[in-house]
Amino acid sequence: MAVHVVDRAWMVGDRTAHQARRVSDDAWVVSYLRGRMLTTEQATAAIQAAEFVAVMDELAGRMGLTALEALGLAVNESPWETPPPRHRITKLRGRHRR
Repeated sequence: MAVHVVDRAWMVGDRTAHQARRVSDDAWVVSYLRGRMLTTEQATAAIQAAEFVAVMDELAGRMGLTALEALGLAVNESPWETPPPRHRITKLRGRHRR
């Protein structure tokens, strides 16, 4: 996931088709935030967010969910009250011991 600036006028990502276009010195518009003027920092964050959505979509698909479903569940569902116990993990070489 990376944001690339092309000719100091366009921002693009590796995993998304969304992009940002520079409209003045420190003003950008982003393809999915039409009608809003953003600073360079905000436009970069917007492209990074679009990149994150592409990753979320891939991960959620592995669970049989959409990105919105996975995000909604992660935000709205309470975690377990007590964390599971941490077991000491030892790496065995050769034959496994029982």
